Amino acid sequence: MCLGIPGEIIEISQERPDLAKVAVSGVKRTINIGLLSDDPPTPGEWILIHVGFALSKIDEKEAAAALEFLESIGKAYEDELAALRDSRID
Repeated sequence: MCLGIPGEIIEISQERPDLAKVAVSGVKRTINIGLLSDDPPTPGEWILIHVGFALSKIDEKEAAAALEFLESIGKAYEDELAALRDSRID
């Protein structure tokens, strides 16, 4: 199962504005935010991430609810975090 998981934007790359560092449940990783070019996220905002890409912006309340649900389903969420932890965008 593949899930979209919420992450908070930490910083936007100066050299590559289509890339941003995000924090997801203690995991910090660079992801592609290019799909959100019409309304680019800024540090402090929350996004929904799937396979290294930001799919949409979400608010903090929605992010908290999604994280609570994802943590409750166990293994699928743990697998998604492991995939994020192992991913790299250079």
